[in-house]
Amino acid sequence: MSSPSSSVMLLVPMFMAILKAASAETFHRAGEIYFGDERANILNGGKLLTLSLDNCSGSGYQSKNNYLFGRFDMHIKLVPGNSAGTVTTYYLSSEGANHDEIDFEFLGNASGQPYTIHTNIYSQGVGNREQQFRVWFDPTASFNMYTVIWNPQRIIFMVDNTPIRVFNNNEAIGVPFPNCQGMTVYSTIWDAEDWATEGGRVKTNWTEAPFTASYKDFDINACVYSSGSSSCGSNESTNSVTGTDQAWLTQALDSEDQDKLLWVQENCMIYNYCTDYERFPQGLPSECNQPRFMQ
Repeated sequence: MSSPSSSVMLLVPMFMAILKAASAETFHRAGEIYFGDERANILNGGKLLTLSLDNCSGSGYQSKNNYLFGRFDMHIKLVPGNSAGTVTTYYLSSEGANHDEIDFEFLGNASGQPYTIHTNIYSQGVGNREQQFRVWFDPTASFNMYTVIWNPQRIIFMVDNTPIRVFNNNEAIGVPFPNCQGMTVYSTIWDAEDWATEGGRVKTNWTEAPFTASYKDFDINACVYSSGSSSCGSNESTNSVTGTDQAWLTQALDSEDQDKLLWVQENCMIYNYCTDYERFPQGLPSECNQPRFMQ
């Protein structure tokens, strides 16, 4: 049996050769509303998605395709005003008990308080890798771009092209990494007043409902995964990616990106599982002992 690291090396040439990508998709073409009825709306000829939450239900949108590695950009304007108790999301996930998942979750706030960006990674059904950040801008005033870069070597979370988190492939030291399950892209809004704002102390004020988040510029540059195989291995897709930027496939942090990441982690991070000794009394997860940029 080949080692995890050699498996990754075998994957890279295949993905470099041929990519199946969908760029600057309309929401109609890229996906569909999957719950919430009239609370979810695709507007402006498919260029704008709005998701709303009221005291009966939230709402959600999902991509039509599954993907195995890619760059996923979404511009989001979060719920304004008192959004306590609400969670707005943008994430990738496979299905089943042993699912993989890459999460952006935006935890609502009481008026005047900053939003919290909650990130997490699941591999083979195991998560518990949360990092949280206080935003350094007003995410309700205008649209900001939230990016997941997922390649065989690492996962990078970015906000307006500023990296806030990196999770490297550490299979060589026994850390599971999501690299074999195709994932769907989801956007949702839902009520989580039992934990979302100040640990559940501040509840949802339903007189403020409906709570509405807006999404636009859904750009996907990724490998489509279907029936256990990837379009990256199909010669049929060669002509569809002419001129497509494939830099995400091997993207890492250069020195400027590392400086930005350090600034965010030193000034905006409010929780890091890799420093939570109370939660892991038997010892921190193995990746926490790697150099800072490897977490």
